[in-house]
Amino acid sequence: MGAENLIRIKAGDVEVTAELDDSETSQNILAKLPFEAVGNTWGDEIYFTFVVKCCESNMKEVVEMGDIGYWPPGDAMCLFFGPTPASKADEIRPASPVHVFGKIQGDPTVLKQVTNGAKLVIEHA
Repeated sequence: MGAENLIRIKAGDVEVTAELDDSETSQNILAKLPFEAVGNTWGDEIYFTFVVKCCESNMKEVVEMGDIGYWPPGDAMCLFFGPTPASKADEIRPASPVHVFGKIQGDPTVLKQVTNGAKLVIEHA
């Protein structure tokens, strides 16, 4: 992985950088950038429709703070920065398993400032 696998996600004044892995999902996403989407919030998760072919390996029922996943049932890219309504105790649990393919660099909790319906811009960093 390297600079070519870095993306920037912006929502108004909030901006994070993330590093993607070398999976097929990451390559398919990188090929479609720049991309604009409307963000939806679900607890401390932002998700948005981003239709790409997803390799359904590395599927996880519980993710880590800052993980970026692809949720095949909703054709959605998901940014995790805290508990969701499905979480138990202090875990971070998606609605159903996601393919984890990236990690937000720095403090992902800045995403708490993003409101439901916010316009997101996803681009190469």
